[in-house]
Amino acid sequence: MKLLFLFLWSAVAAAQSYPSKPIRTIVPSPAGGYYDMIGRQVGAKLSRALGQPVVVENRAGANGIIGTEFTAKSAPDGYTIMVGGIGPHGINPSLYKKLPYDAVRDFAPVVQIANQPNMLVVHPTSSYRSVQDLVTAARANPGRLTYASNGPGSSQHLSAVLFALTMGLELTHVPYKGAAPANTAMLAGEVDLLFGGTAENFPQIRAGRLRPLALTSKRRLAAVPEVPTMIEAGVPNYEVSSWFGYFAPAGTPPEIVDRLNAEINKALHEPDTRSALEAQGSAELVGGSKEQFGEFVKAEIAKWASIVKESGASVE
Repeated sequence: MKLLFLFLWSAVAAAQSYPSKPIRTIVPSPAGGYYDMIGRQVGAKLSRALGQPVVVENRAGANGIIGTEFTAKSAPDGYTIMVGGIGPHGINPSLYKKLPYDAVRDFAPVVQIANQPNMLVVHPTSSYRSVQDLVTAARANPGRLTYASNGPGSSQHLSAVLFALTMGLELTHVPYKGAAPANTAMLAGEVDLLFGGTAENFPQIRAGRLRPLALTSKRRLAAVPEVPTMIEAGVPNYEVSSWFGYFAPAGTPPEIVDRLNAEINKALHEPDTRSALEAQGSAELVGGSKEQFGEFVKAEIAKWASIVKESGASVE
C-alpha cells in the first residue's frame, strides 16, 4: 500500500511540475509538409504557453512507421509527443502485415488538429470535364484509365480505390514515391487522373495547369466554392479526408495529456495559427477532447481496414 501511495504521489508531482525540460515533437515525415507545419506552428505556441522549448524532430521513412514506432517506444512522461495522422495511425494498421506498433494500444490520443480532403484533378487538356465523364470512360474501357498516387496504401491511392469500388470501375494504379513525382506526372499528362492533396493542387489549379473535378470531403471548400464534392458529383456516401493530430506514448499521465490538450486547443483558436494551418482554405481545423479523438481514430482504423482489404493492397 505504501509503495502504491508513493508511486501515485510521484506521478502527480511529476505532472504538476510538467514541463521542467524541453519537449520533443516527432514528425514522421520530411520537413516542409503539412505534418511538419503543424509541428512547428503548434510547437511555437506550446513553447510559449508551457515555458519550455518544443523542438521538432523529423523522423521520416517507411510510410511514417519510423517516427511512429520511435514515439511508441519513448518514455511516457510527456517529453516526447508526435504529430500523427491518417497514414501511420489510420491506414498502416491494415496495410502492413507486421507493424512494430499498435496504433491504439501504444498511444494516448491528445487532440485532433485538422482534416484535409483530397481533390480529384485531371490535365487541363483532358476531355474529362466531370466525374461522370470519368465513370463513363472507365466503364467503356475497363483498366484503361490510369491514376497516380503518392504510393501504395497512401490516402491518394485509397481515395481512388474507394471511387472505383463505389462505382464498380476498373482503374489502373501508377504509384510514385511521394506527392512531388505524382503531381509532376499529372502535370505532364502521363496519367489520366489524380486524387491529390488540396494544398499541393491549389497553386496549379489557379495557374490553369490542372482541372479540378471534385473534392473528397462532405462539404465544399470556401477557397474553391465552384468545385463540387464527390457525393454531389454522383458518387454516393463518398468521403475521404487526410487527418492529423497529436499523440503521446501510452501510459503518459492523464494530467499531462489534459494539459497538452488544453494548450493545443487554445493555440488552434489563435488567428495566426488558424491562418497558417488552414493552408489557404485547404484544411479544416478540428480540436476537441482527447476522448473524441480516440474514438475517431478507432473508427478510421475500422473504415480503412475494409477498404484496404477490398483493394488487395498489402506491404510485408
